[in-house]
Amino acid sequence: MTDLDQRIASVLREHAEGETDTGRLLRGSRTLGRRRQARRRAAAGTALTLVGVLGLVGVVRADVGGLAERLPWATAPATAAPLPPRADGAPGAARRPELVGTDPQVLHLGLDTGRARYLAWAVLTAARTESIRFRVGGGHPVLVEVSPDARAVDELLVDGLPGAEGAIPVTFDGRVREFQVGGGGAVRAWQPAPGLYARASMLGGDRNALAEAVGAIRWNEARRCDSPLRLGAVPQGARVDSCEVDVGAFPSGLTAEFTLVRSPAATMEVRLVHGAQIAGQIAQGNRTVGGRPAYLYPDGHQLELLGIPKAHLAASFGWRWSSDPPEGQRDFTETEAAGVLAGTQVARDLTDSRTWD
Repeated sequence: MTDLDQRIASVLREHAEGETDTGRLLRGSRTLGRRRQARRRAAAGTALTLVGVLGLVGVVRADVGGLAERLPWATAPATAAPLPPRADGAPGAARRPELVGTDPQVLHLGLDTGRARYLAWAVLTAARTESIRFRVGGGHPVLVEVSPDARAVDELLVDGLPGAEGAIPVTFDGRVREFQVGGGGAVRAWQPAPGLYARASMLGGDRNALAEAVGAIRWNEARRCDSPLRLGAVPQGARVDSCEVDVGAFPSGLTAEFTLVRSPAATMEVRLVHGAQIAGQIAQGNRTVGGRPAYLYPDGHQLELLGIPKAHLAASFGWRWSSDPPEGQRDFTETEAAGVLAGTQVARDLTDSRTWD
């Protein structure tokens, strides 16, 4: 059992007869995610946020990549799937590989939407990586990760699979290799253009399926890291470091997360979690943010803006680790978190991507 399994299982066991401690589960998942900050926050952190806020009790598989697609609302009616809109004027990765992973608002690659459906997309500037998770037809999900730094791609997990680090060698020769870790699958590492490194991985599929899926990637287009959540002004000295969106369960569920950073190591995560089965868990707020009720959790590190139907919008902030903060650290405060939440905009209909703009 991995440390991720143990964290989830311990909380669920302790609260099997009562209410799940969602705050603790979130903190546990975030601790794991922070440890892998420069790797796959998108694959593990976003999915575990869904588990945490909903307090789901049941079997949680170790391969957390794509967890949203296995949640209770996954059998949603067919509808137009969201896709990141084109970023007019921005070059594709094949033309300007050095720009990949430098702008949290821009993905420098896309998909042939006539063949593939977007499940998730992310830009992590700290790791200089961009990623898209997608499905071709009824096949297994595929995760493609790209960076101008070969080491960044080499260190990433195989489709978010815990424990796979180092188990599958990465050689950028373009060959498709099958593996047995986590039930098996296929992986390919290659250079789509000089100065650009990519890896595509699929759990449960074979080399032929992965090779077909890779053909749906488009390297000569750019797209916006679009989501139903918009940030307003950020605190002084801070910048947006990452954008992560998971629409694998759309229209019944989705997540969108932005990470703000401030030197040397202060972080604030602002995330929106929508689920058709989410009901209001907090009857009354203990704070007011922008004239609206909000709730500061007992640990003092999470502030949630209340009143969004079937959704949670929260900011996590402050130093949450056992070690001492770096010298000169100026952590984000509750006041700053409130200011960020007050300036956020949420799409009027989370189940209709046409309202996101």
